[in-house]
Amino acid sequence: MAAGSGSRYGKLKQFDDLGPEGEFLMEFAIYDAIQNNFEQIVVITKKENVSFLENHLRERLPKNIKLNVLAQELTDLPNGVDYKGDRQKPWGTAHAVWTARNVINGPFVVLNADDYYGQVVYKKAADFIKSNNEAYALLGYTLKDTLSEHGSVSRGVCKVEGDNLVSVNERLKLVEKGDKIVDEDTGLEFTGDEQASMNFWVCRPSIFDKIDAELKVFLQDEDKIASSELYLPFMIQEMLQANEAEVKCIPSGAEWFGVTYASDREKAVQNLKEKTEQGLYRTPLW
Repeated sequence: MAAGSGSRYGKLKQFDDLGPEGEFLMEFAIYDAIQNNFEQIVVITKKENVSFLENHLRERLPKNIKLNVLAQELTDLPNGVDYKGDRQKPWGTAHAVWTARNVINGPFVVLNADDYYGQVVYKKAADFIKSNNEAYALLGYTLKDTLSEHGSVSRGVCKVEGDNLVSVNERLKLVEKGDKIVDEDTGLEFTGDEQASMNFWVCRPSIFDKIDAELKVFLQDEDKIASSELYLPFMIQEMLQANEAEVKCIPSGAEWFGVTYASDREKAVQNLKEKTEQGLYRTPLW
């Protein structure tokens, strides 16, 4: 998913040249996925970025990899639904995933273009897809390892029983205070050892029908249309609670970093440089 506006970052972070040879952060995710035998890459972005991004990636990716670069547009809606308002921001991550409904016909992984998830997580996702024909999965990250030194972050904090995901609760202003992590929005405290959702999901095509139905309901609510969004974790959680899906939580055991704030950039550049020097990535990447 690469359709965000980067309001806190100050520019389109999806296309920032963070790699040693100017690679975008998403290119490392694509590289790691290909190394683990994923064969199709679908990028959801803004309409004005489709041509640029398609050309950029096609000249870099191996020829055997199928590439779809799709625009997330406000006018792309379920049959029988129309919208003629002046809303500017997208309908949310669930709608971004729904945008890919016509090019995906099997299990797939969803992730953010502006996050680095670690190489091992793609193998875990691939192994899960091969060994499980029905369940969804969340690849979780240890909460204390997902914070930013430069400001509060929003994270989905997971409740897990065994290997089953029970719920994901969005906490909007998480900061580290002493040996605790506090959500300044609610006052809730966390140890930091909880699993957090960083939007790395294994999904099934059944998610498209769920989002389609929820979009129809969402677009009948004038208040929601004004500024709300449909989030993918909420869709999956609703399916979970309605016994429409089984969802596993798999600890990634991986390092995560992202670029929420402009001041996160330096650390991301350094991390990618070090990983390249360690031989984890070749340079140039492609």
